[in-house]
Amino acid sequence: MDEANNSVVSEFILLGLCDSGQLQVFLFLLFSMLYLTIILGNILIILSVINDPNLHSPMYFLLANLSFVDLWLSSVTTPKMIIDFLRENKTISFGGCMCQIFFGHFVGGGEMVLLVAMAYDRYVAICKPLYYTTIMSQKRCIGLVVISWAIGFVHSVSQLAIIIDLTFCGSREMDSFFCDLPLVIELACMDTHVLRLIVNIDSGILALICFFLLLISYTHILLTVCHHSMDGSAKALSTCTAHIMVIVIFFGPCIFIYLWPLNIASVDKFLAVFYTVFTPLLNPAIYTLRNKEMKVALKKWGNQYINFKWNS
Repeated sequence: MDEANNSVVSEFILLGLCDSGQLQVFLFLLFSMLYLTIILGNILIILSVINDPNLHSPMYFLLANLSFVDLWLSSVTTPKMIIDFLRENKTISFGGCMCQIFFGHFVGGGEMVLLVAMAYDRYVAICKPLYYTTIMSQKRCIGLVVISWAIGFVHSVSQLAIIIDLTFCGSREMDSFFCDLPLVIELACMDTHVLRLIVNIDSGILALICFFLLLISYTHILLTVCHHSMDGSAKALSTCTAHIMVIVIFFGPCIFIYLWPLNIASVDKFLAVFYTVFTPLLNPAIYTLRNKEMKVALKKWGNQYINFKWNS
């Protein structure tokens, strides 16, 4: 290909979710409220775990870290998407695009491993309750969180290394509201079949390993729960059901975005919105609505806030 046709692009054009001006105003208001709910909901969970002594346990420590990860996951793409609803020209710089890809996979990969750590915590608590405090020590909990961030970082760097030196030609348009690997690869001045395969293998290895570890953990848990007393099994099953719901919500879009892409623009956009907005929104709701201790802690925070306002 002629060298003049190849270029190092300075920016990409994002087509966004829709073209209608009125609909974009509505989406601006909708996603602004959803993003505010995500921020407040996850921060409330983090503060509740930090300040309530009843929540100073490994399960809630990992839950607080999941909320912290969800704050990052939603903040990688959602603020720009909201701002772009009010812009006619939706562009993103090359550096901004690479940052979205890096932090998106960094946080997403870390969350996958963190969900495995949470499953391991429930496995030890239910299947080996006598050794729970010994196995799930503070040192080990911190180690699991550090490992999740480290694996997310390595995964993200490996993904970014695939595209950082690509040259682009022709269209700079992406039919989405944020930058992601498959969209950037499509604009490269080369046969992208091998690149797509490498990306799918890279993402697939991490996702499949995490998924099978989760499957093994919860299979052991459910088999153990069947032999417990009714009271104990009901509480354990309720906790595990919340975890499984989060896993399905998180891994479902990932499978169809990276491992089994449908290549239908409208479906890809829906899955991307679900992954980046609704997953961080639903996680705190699922854990708080199905967890008695969290509901008590949040109610306590609410009463303290009302009393503070009343006294002031």
